[in-house]
Parts: sequence; C-alpha cells; structure tokens
Amino acid sequence: MIVLLKDQGVTQLFVNMTAVKYVDSSGIASLVEGLKIARDRGARFVLYGLSKPALTVLELTHLLRVFEVHSSEAEALAAPPPSASKLAFSAGDGTGESA
Repeated sequence: MIVLLKDQGVTQLFVNMTAVKYVDSSGIASLVEGLKIARDRGARFVLYGLSKPALTVLELTHLLRVFEVHSSEAEALAAPPPSASKLAFSAGDGTGESA
C-alpha cells in the first residue's frame, strides 16, 4: 500500500477489506499512515468491504469520519471523490466521508 502511494504515485487507492476480520492497533496505524501519505500526495484513499468488527474499531476510534468508507467495491468505484473541502477538515472536525 505504501509503495503504491510513494513509489508508483497512484492517484487513487481502493483498499479491499473484505477478508479482514478484525483491525488491531498496528492495522489502524498502517491505515492512518496510508491515508496521510495519500493526502500529502493529493491521492484518494478508499476503504471498502469492512467487517462489522473492523467497522466497530473505526467507529470507536472516531476514524470512521476520517476515512472514505464504502460497503462494496461497486459502491466505492461508483462514488465520486469527496470534495477537497471535506478532506481538508475530516481529520479534525468530523465532517469527512463515511458510509
């Protein structure tokens, strides 16, 4: 994920979370790192297919408001990118995208 953002310069990264049953603190740290790199490079960072336990962890850590999250790949691909103003504020005031 980090290599794709840093070295290959992708403009959009869709992370398939369907096989992830639970997210621990190191998983959260990796996702946040990926999101930070994406934002620094002006790239879109999308999570989709989160299990209920993974979704709950993001809710409890208040990160569900920070990430762009969709329930399925089709939904994620069909969704327009969030506006720049929402991304600019999503890390601090809770106005970011969520599903």
